[in-house]
Amino acid sequence: MTDSTQHDTAPAYGTGDATYQAAGGIEGITALVDRFYALMGTLPEAATLRAMHPEDLSGSKRKLAYFLSGWMGGPKLSKEHFGPITIPEAHKHFPVDMQSKEAWLLCMERALIELDYPEAFRRYLMKQLAVPAEVIRARAEMEARNRS
Repeated sequence: MTDSTQHDTAPAYGTGDATYQAAGGIEGITALVDRFYALMGTLPEAATLRAMHPEDLSGSKRKLAYFLSGWMGGPKLSKEHFGPITIPEAHKHFPVDMQSKEAWLLCMERALIELDYPEAFRRYLMKQLAVPAEVIRARAEMEARNRS
């Protein structure tokens, strides 16, 4: 007989370091970022997005992994290594439009799938990542209009 009062005691994603732990800590995040950038380099839908980045992606990979660490509730590695940032400001030099935003999200979603993260985690993370992706796109398009 099971106790009907038992509940799953795992913290919800977004609480404390639950997202960071679900991602596999810095090792899991690093693997996710590596796969993300590999997909960016191979998916035709991401060619324009890839062209926005330097040929050597080691710095980009490190920055994204460190940022995601803190963003997911883990160690604030980005702040420790690069100082404080704001997402829109850090991306203002990129000509982000709807296509490149969608390509970024596609690469991340495929990386999460290929690394076999649980579906609930993938859905949660993609919903959360869509927010800053849209902020970056909106700001880039607003600045492009202002320059015209």
